[in-house]
Amino acid sequence: MSPPILELKHVYRSFKRGREVIPVLQDINFAVNSLEFLCLVGESGCGKTTTGKIICDLLPPSAGAIEFEGKDIARLRGAEYRRFRRSVQIIHQDPYASLNPTHTVSETLSYPLLRHGLAGGRRGVRQRVHELLDLVDLSPVEDFIDKYPHQLSGGQRQRVSIARALTTEPSLIVADESVSMVDVSIRIGLLQMMMDLRDRLGVTIVFITHDLALAKYFAWEGRIGVMYLGRLVELGRTQEIIRDPQHPYTKVLLSAIPEPDPEKTRNKQHIQLRSEDIPRLTELPPGCSFHPRCPWFVEGVCDETVPQLASLPMAESGAEVACIPLERGKELVLHDA
Repeated sequence: MSPPILELKHVYRSFKRGREVIPVLQDINFAVNSLEFLCLVGESGCGKTTTGKIICDLLPPSAGAIEFEGKDIARLRGAEYRRFRRSVQIIHQDPYASLNPTHTVSETLSYPLLRHGLAGGRRGVRQRVHELLDLVDLSPVEDFIDKYPHQLSGGQRQRVSIARALTTEPSLIVADESVSMVDVSIRIGLLQMMMDLRDRLGVTIVFITHDLALAKYFAWEGRIGVMYLGRLVELGRTQEIIRDPQHPYTKVLLSAIPEPDPEKTRNKQHIQLRSEDIPRLTELPPGCSFHPRCPWFVEGVCDETVPQLASLPMAESGAEVACIPLERGKELVLHDA
């Protein structure tokens, strides 16, 4: 196999609030292959967006390394760094805040083209803006090109954000909750468009979402990484994780997804957590951070040792899981709610 386009190695990130240190990411390790769909899934506050910003070098890691095409981005300088900034783009979550309200659609898309010298002259820039708007299905182009963001719907704004990410002809895009702020009725259309763009333009996509059902649809042929309180707790092929989840947190998430068939939804077992309270990042419990809520908690094991992401010795799937009992080959025993 060819080397991964992106790799995170032992990445940590913490923030300071006065004298208090808030550990947002802890020992994140994963690689992304070229033309792959990788979804990062988890509850709000688990570190998904911080991971995305670190990938794009919008935030530096507190420790660890991010390698793009085999090179540590912290060591890139001059032309090499400019090439990285062109190659890795982000689609922000909020289409109402990510576009400058004083710039027209044409001006928003023209600036990256001029900054990186990707189109010659005013006519060349205008022509490229036309092509980008066509690419994201904003047509007829004349109806959108000279409008301001307040004159567009939420879905149209998000398409402009996607077009802006494509201006520099990137090889990797981080899509941070890129459909969560638009109506449910148009989410599938946006997701399908992004899937088509991967095939047409050869773009690798890291898709960040809190919705496991959305990740299941978007990355069915790719992989899912499940995050909890700043750690990656399960990583593997989407189809294998959906069919046979290993980590307790993944099992709980999947049990909460409603089925299209009402009869299946009524008969589906919903796993009850030991506690609904999510630990604060400043007061993380010892051992596995999920153990205070875990229905399969093993006293003296889960509350003492921090699990590391690793392949399970007896698992049929190739998923990596951070769970001490599973790592030791023990069968999980569900406690009574």
